[in-house]
Amino acid sequence: MQGLEVRSLSKRFGGLVVSEDINLDLPPGARKALIGPNGAGKSTFANLVTGILQPSGGTIRFDGQDIARLNEARRVKLGIAKTFQITNLFRNMTVRENLRLPVLERDGRGFGMFARADRNRAIEDEVAALIDQFDLGPLADRPVQDLAYGQQRLVELALTLALKPRVLILDEPAAGVPSSETHLITDAIERLPEDLAVLIIEHDMDLVFKVARSIVVLVQGRILTEGTPQQIAADPKVRELYLGGGHG
Repeated sequence: MQGLEVRSLSKRFGGLVVSEDINLDLPPGARKALIGPNGAGKSTFANLVTGILQPSGGTIRFDGQDIARLNEARRVKLGIAKTFQITNLFRNMTVRENLRLPVLERDGRGFGMFARADRNRAIEDEVAALIDQFDLGPLADRPVQDLAYGQQRLVELALTLALKPRVLILDEPAAGVPSSETHLITDAIERLPEDLAVLIIEHDMDLVFKVARSIVVLVQGRILTEGTPQQIAADPKVRELYLGGGHG
């Protein structure tokens, strides 16, 4: 199978089981959401897929290759990237300068090239394309610290996309974003490349039901169920445990 394939994945910390027998597929073009109560193991699962944590059992395959023992940096180079709940940007640098850094890093140029990077046409064209894709033009030459929080999350998403991932894990992309700005995140997700596999870990159910085509419900480290947004909204177990009767 092409894409990400997780089978019987488990993680234990001593006697504490935080992930147990998880099976999940994320083929190219997928738009899948992972939801569940606090403490369900969502972030642990993301950390297992990205290599931040090593599994206690099970397999993780990417395009048929077993990657369960590869470290985080090796997985990024293969095309598995993750955004973080806390914006990880150089706040005193402009949007354009922030976006230039992952392009340099991806191409192995390193930070020593930074001073001359703005004279490299290929790099600048790629940065300009990212700015256009996320409608960041009016903000491109402003310091990140002057941007609204929702705008900073857009920059972070653009920065991650500069790595040219094939699998993108969005870890609570709307966390801390005022409700008046969440449409920025929703619109950005909807504009992601069609062949990019996206896994969204999110508590904002309005966002999840707008952008996900498939939803996985995780409870106490195990998958309770998986289905379309309509199936999940109608599932009485999910409504009782998590949705609180909403999205009916």
